[in-house]
Amino acid sequence: MTDFLSTLNSYIWSNALVYLCLGAGVYFSIRSRFVQVRQIPEMIRVMVHGEKSPDGVSSFQALTMSLAGRVGTGNIAGVATAIAFGGPGALFWMWAVAFLGASTSFVECTLGQIYKTKDPLTGEYRGGPAYYLSRAWSHTGAAPLFKIYGLVFAAVTILACGLLLPSVQSNSMAVAMNNAWGWSEWWVAIGTVIVLAFVIIGGVKRIATFASIVVPFMAIVYIVLALVIVAVNASVVPEMISLIFSSAFGFDAAFGAIIGSAIMWGVKRGIYSNEAGQGTGPHAAAAAEVSHPAKQGLVQAFAVYVDTLFVCSATGFLILSTGAYRVFEGESADGAVIAEGGLLPSDVAVGPTYAQYGFDTLWSGAGSSFVAISLFFFCLTTIIAYYYMAETNLRFIMGKASTVNMPVVRGTVGSNATMLLQALILVSVAIGAVSTASDAWTLGDIGVGLMAWLNIIGILILQQPAYKALRDYERQKKAGLDPVFDPLALGIPNATFWETYKRDKVTTSAES
Repeated sequence: MTDFLSTLNSYIWSNALVYLCLGAGVYFSIRSRFVQVRQIPEMIRVMVHGEKSPDGVSSFQALTMSLAGRVGTGNIAGVATAIAFGGPGALFWMWAVAFLGASTSFVECTLGQIYKTKDPLTGEYRGGPAYYLSRAWSHTGAAPLFKIYGLVFAAVTILACGLLLPSVQSNSMAVAMNNAWGWSEWWVAIGTVIVLAFVIIGGVKRIATFASIVVPFMAIVYIVLALVIVAVNASVVPEMISLIFSSAFGFDAAFGAIIGSAIMWGVKRGIYSNEAGQGTGPHAAAAAEVSHPAKQGLVQAFAVYVDTLFVCSATGFLILSTGAYRVFEGESADGAVIAEGGLLPSDVAVGPTYAQYGFDTLWSGAGSSFVAISLFFFCLTTIIAYYYMAETNLRFIMGKASTVNMPVVRGTVGSNATMLLQALILVSVAIGAVSTASDAWTLGDIGVGLMAWLNIIGILILQQPAYKALRDYERQKKAGLDPVFDPLALGIPNATFWETYKRDKVTTSAES
């Protein structure tokens, strides 16, 4: 089974997907006139001054929900893996995919807002790739084809977020806690399942509240402490930066033979971490209460920067500046060691232990505990976000059936299908905690890759409404207005939520 999964993963994560991700990012950057650079001040302003309602969460809460899905084991164990199998240059390619991916994230998350809907049972906003893939062209003869496309994406997302991806998060938690405190993987599995069950049954509001409190705090503390250690090792920083760039382009003799691996692992782990183009971000984006879809598109583009340029860079700098790394030939820990920083014992496995040894250089013994605690919160919020995405796509597949003869319990649907999904993700977490790291990561990569293939091709086809929304937003801002979205005026059909929203705005203004 391990060989089969590895072979399947190699087909999904071929060079074609790597170049598709990079090429789409370049294309979206050009089409949006590098919105990820021009609108940075507006990204921050909208994030701070967002709206909120009983039906939708604030822009900041939607950002933290998105970060809950982005900031996870990929920011610690994923960075260590990228460096181990792609060399220090993989960090540069993570930056590249983040910069380009911010424009991709803007497009997909704006589309998620444009074609969102209101859950008839809970009143919460829901949306994502399955929704815009099936709705955007529903007025054309291609409607049946795109409906099927949306259903396929929804099914893949349920598989990925409900079964494949949670196991990676719980596995890293278990490895880190075992290394720090000697805890049994089974105890980690049981404890995580209990905490997770309490949160996911509370619905999107509880998810948003939990994430808005935990995610900013844990990210800031992690970044600050990692940079403290980098500052302590300031004398090696110039050499570290030089090593990153020279190995990224094969100029360093030691890494010249693995430049392809640097690109592959940088892109693979970059997308795993920041999720730009994967199709997960639009789910959180659609949950936000905003007056214009472009607002949340900008906020979600900024989330990519937070994830990769801040959190992943902090981990990469920590590992490289302390010498807590080892680079292998052949993209496997069984390969020959090409280079190493000299800090790690010979028997250390690739993963979160790299960061733990890095932190231990300043706080002997306490560093491992800090990384274990950080991973607990990072991974737990990521798993919670995965559940929300899986549930959203389950509702999409069930359609009207999800509103018939299904009792509402504390704002969530107590259907058999929903309870089965909850059980599935809890089982996935338990199995992941006691599995080998290689098997868990292979399953996670398969899930990410399948979603990325479907979503990136989809948004390349459906991208035009996102640019119309961006131009409309910038025009209204230039006129001194707080932008309000009117899809019919922009020639965007099938945005039924916004058509109703616009009519309600007009009625309210007339009455006042």
